[in-house]
Amino acid sequence: MEPVTNGMQATSIEGAVWRKSRRSNPSGNCVELAALSDGGVAVRNSRFASGPALVYTHEEMVAFVQGAKDGDFDDLIAGR
Repeated sequence: MEPVTNGMQATSIEGAVWRKSRRSNPSGNCVELAALSDGGVAVRNSRFASGPALVYTHEEMVAFVQGAKDGDFDDLIAGR
């Protein structure tokens, strides 16, 4: 099995089950995530499913999700 690394082709991640938020819009502008066997998470652009995946550790994803819940990134979507 090939090790999962940042920037690898998303479709090359063996056993990945990709999923997206139920808040995703029908035009396909979404990100998809897949749990990795080491507890990490791979992220890809749903419009480019065979493109590169970004790979995050469990701890990085916890920090991101908690920050999103706390509103740390709200300014990035304000005014849209």
